[in-house]
Amino acid sequence: MTPAARRPGALILADGEIFEGEIAGAEPPGGVTAGEVVFNTVMSGYQEVLTDPSYAGQIITFTYPHIGNYGVNDADFESRRPFCRGLVVRDLVTTPSSWRAGGGLEEFLVRHGLSCLTGTDTRRLTRHIRSAGAMVGA
Repeated sequence: MTPAARRPGALILADGEIFEGEIAGAEPPGGVTAGEVVFNTVMSGYQEVLTDPSYAGQIITFTYPHIGNYGVNDADFESRRPFCRGLVVRDLVTTPSSWRAGGGLEEFLVRHGLSCLTGTDTRRLTRHIRSAGAMVGA
């Protein structure tokens, strides 16, 4: 499955705060993905985070700026499928650079029906969540 062209998008939090970017990965059903917006500070291990059942129903914001740089591979899954609803990143890397990569992260997102908001100021979003508390976003 080939990723579609990126298109403008935004994350709107329950308190009205808006974070703009571009939609990558799969087209969300009905054009909208909703869930509790949380953040994760890992520098690596994004594949494990996406497939960790404890993130079920959540939209994960990754604070590390470059996500997808080593792709995905069959050895690093926590479970057989992702449990999160979507992700927010500063920069979604489209060309993985690892001999272990079995494919790119964006192709993985498309295959599993997940969308990603990229080009977003994830530091500002994380500070907002940290001070206002976790909340629903779409």
